[in-house]
Amino acid sequence: MIKNQWYIVMSSKELKKGKLVGVTRFGEKLVFWRSKDGRVNCISDICCHRGASLSHGRLLENDRIMCPFHGFEYDTDGKVKVIPAFGRNVEVPERYKVKKYYTYEIADFIWVWYGDGEPTHIPKYFDDISEEFSYSEFTQVWNVNYTRAIENQLDVVHVPIVHYNTIGKGNRTVVDGPIVKWQNETMFYFYVHNRVDDGTPAKKPDEIDINDISKVYLEFKFPNFWQNHILDKLRVTAAFVPIDEEHTKIYLRFYVAFTKIRFINKIISSIGNIFNRIVLNQDRRVVETQIPKKTELKMNEKLILGDLPIIEYRKKREELKLGNGD
Repeated sequence: MIKNQWYIVMSSKELKKGKLVGVTRFGEKLVFWRSKDGRVNCISDICCHRGASLSHGRLLENDRIMCPFHGFEYDTDGKVKVIPAFGRNVEVPERYKVKKYYTYEIADFIWVWYGDGEPTHIPKYFDDISEEFSYSEFTQVWNVNYTRAIENQLDVVHVPIVHYNTIGKGNRTVVDGPIVKWQNETMFYFYVHNRVDDGTPAKKPDEIDINDISKVYLEFKFPNFWQNHILDKLRVTAAFVPIDEEHTKIYLRFYVAFTKIRFINKIISSIGNIFNRIVLNQDRRVVETQIPKKTELKMNEKLILGDLPIIEYRKKREELKLGNGD
């Protein structure tokens, strides 16, 4: 994991007021709940006393949660405020606490700061997805590390092979480029031109004009979300949520802004996601067979020019990991 980053960890709709939600993220057991004012809280889901799951406890009126085993009451900072066996009016020593995770909510996603200390900035979603868009969403859990799932969406070479009867129709197997354009330290666009093999070799990135290739382009933002710019009013996004070293939960959204009526846009996006699910399942069948389940900068692979977005991702990921003391 890259430390000191905001990670998308779940959809806002998964966390209702009055409910405790226990999930595994980053290989750690976490419990989420909303305060009365709607604010999202997150602490370790392992009681400091005897290791019971706090998400199986109770949410109290004062926004605390109570362990189901011995009644320890935790506040939103992860500190134990009451130990019933001591007596309710006895001050609890500072050592009785669990880790608190900083959270933020934007774009109907819940984000967690994974790192040391307090956040240094707030997270940002895609700037060009405005309120005029409606979306539908579905999720899948893949039996791979989140790096594998991300790299699948950066892989422009597999499209005509894996998706030969969906988004890869046309036998356009030759890959011109791709072109990778970094926008800042943690975000890049990439462009590609797939064409039918006419006997000429694939062009290198510096041999093609970006204005001559597909108007469809893709975007990746560290640490874990991606966007396909299909049309100005049509987008597909995905968040690759790390559960543990060998499991990733993908949140795929289909954004539509074709009309000024949100309900109609929502219907269109729901219908479109039927197709997107088929496409994602095609990916899943292949990606889950890859060995190893996690990728690194240096691996026993023979990469090709078409893998440039993957290479750029790996290099930047390694740089960010080392820069944050990982």
